[in-house]
Amino acid sequence: MIPVGIVGHALPWTVSDYLALGETTQRIELLDGGLLIGASPPVRHQVILGGLATALEPGRVAADCTLLPVINLRLNTTRILNPDLVVTTELDLTAACVPADAVLLVGEVTAPHTAVIDRVLKPHLYAEAGIEWYLLVEQETLTIHLHQRQGAHYVERSTTRAGEVLELTEPVRATIRPEALVS
Repeated sequence: MIPVGIVGHALPWTVSDYLALGETTQRIELLDGGLLIGASPPVRHQVILGGLATALEPGRVAADCTLLPVINLRLNTTRILNPDLVVTTELDLTAACVPADAVLLVGEVTAPHTAVIDRVLKPHLYAEAGIEWYLLVEQETLTIHLHQRQGAHYVERSTTRAGEVLELTEPVRATIRPEALVS
């Protein structure tokens, strides 16, 4: 069900309009005056995300960072996305959004209905916003792609498949085994 206040709303959407929607059961993101509306993630997606957070937790603690799932990430004055997770250096607990310049790593878990957005659109927007690291987990195959920003785009640094191990050294230390993300 589309939240009240969206139907009939005139374009463009502003940050104020977007934030006035409050919490919803759907993923709603602001992109240059329009909204991207998606369904809540399925169980497998959530399990993978939990496994990823568990794998990142020791390194996050050691680096004195914060890991947040599904938050409002403000990329600029017209863009607020809801990544699956971020690792951030600092937080303003009163803010409605985490600013992109405080984010060290952003992570997404693909779903059949978001795969193109997660593989093409979001990496472009995250890199443009200056986020150094992008971690993408393919939900179906559990393949993990680690990307590092180079200018205004990302370069893939590693691809890790089930049976292999990703040894993350930046921005936090972590050992990630794809098959462990669902166990």
